Amino acid sequence: MQSKASLILGLCLLLGFTALGGFLYKASMYVKMTERSVSVKGLSEQIRMADQVIWPISFTVASADLNDLYVQLEGAANTVRDFLVKEGLNEDDISLAMPQVTDKMADRYNNQAVNGPRYTALHTVTVFSNDVEKVGGIMEKVSALGKMGIVLNANNYNQPVEYSFTGLNDLKPAMVEEATKNARAVAEKFAADSHSRLGKIKRASQGQFSISDRDRNNPHIKKIRVVSTVEYYLAD
Repeated sequence: MQSKASLILGLCLLLGFTALGGFLYKASMYVKMTERSVSVKGLSEQIRMADQVIWPISFTVASADLNDLYVQLEGAANTVRDFLVKEGLNEDDISLAMPQVTDKMADRYNNQAVNGPRYTALHTVTVFSNDVEKVGGIMEKVSALGKMGIVLNANNYNQPVEYSFTGLNDLKPAMVEEATKNARAVAEKFAADSHSRLGKIKRASQGQFSISDRDRNNPHIKKIRVVSTVEYYLAD
């Protein structure tokens, strides 16, 4: 009698485990089906003019006498400043850096006699302005300084003109919306091609905004771009 009861209990357990296994299998299949998804990227780009410029104007002077060198530096700096103000810039947009003075006699690597003036100096007047168009017009006239006796340092690669775009925060909402719409269009096309339906968003991430020159010949024209990554659920 006891063996019969044990047999019945064993059969019940076997049937229970079999039913449980079938349920777990169906549940796992359902989970896999609901986890079908597609990850796509959407791009948004805009072209904008820079709204801020930093323009270093470097020039050199030379003299055999140190005192005379500084007198020349002051006169040249005033000439540059007066020229910029006359062309319409505010004095607050103009600043002077410390001059870089070189004494050829103090160069321990120069074992030969000094040729030409003993002292040379590099001086920089910097324009910082939000009126990019006006500064661009003045740049076209900067050769006039040469006629005033200013020796411009045109080969100063360490101080290039810098253009910036500062209005990114105003563009962000519309650009993120456009990038997301573009991502959804790509996802819908994928779903249609795979005979599926596009479901809700599973996860999304906004890429970093980047601002770069549109091309190397026009650094005052900026290209702003952002790429959003969105993952959608797929359903049959």
